[in-house]
Amino acid sequence: MTSVREIAAEIVAREGGFVNDPDDPGGATKHGVTIGTLRALGLDLDGDGDVDIADIHRIDAARAADIFVHHYFKGPRLDLLPAPLHPTVFDMQVNAGAQAVRLLQALLGRMGFPCAIDGIVGPQTAAAAHKAARAAPAHIVDAYGIERRNFYYRLADARPSLRKFARARDGGKGGWITRAEAFISPAFHLSPAEHRRRVAAWG
Repeated sequence: MTSVREIAAEIVAREGGFVNDPDDPGGATKHGVTIGTLRALGLDLDGDGDVDIADIHRIDAARAADIFVHHYFKGPRLDLLPAPLHPTVFDMQVNAGAQAVRLLQALLGRMGFPCAIDGIVGPQTAAAAHKAARAAPAHIVDAYGIERRNFYYRLADARPSLRKFARARDGGKGGWITRAEAFISPAFHLSPAEHRRRVAAWG
């Protein structure tokens, strides 16, 4: 079984290096660590009395993985979830914060295992997730991945400036969609034609 640290290293690799896209709600980012995260944690890495882009540039892959393990996995108590869900929910937590757990909670409710949709993993959510994993062991991870993919499409539907993250320049699948599908069995991936139909209304 893949360890949490190994999952974190995979997330770091998936996130890539320094990015400061004005359309990205996360702002300046390196290895997936945003400037907002550094400020929330009070990490003044260059010791100049503030947290800014200079501190983002000092983030290395090992520190990013540490931040993810402690503040995006252990902090939100993702360890209470069934192990098969750890990679995809952890990845989504890094990408979208508490929305990762809200998506899971909504999915669990539709599967017949209701819990509060509050973005917090507590005993109720953990119990519901374990029941769902036992009831549908072959499908729970795919179902969550499809929820992620749908979330990204809906987000891009609502905010045109974000569509470039869901659709590549050639009209194919963008980073958000390929990221979600990395955790979905190939049988449930959208074909290029299906993706193009999904985004056709974007113009």
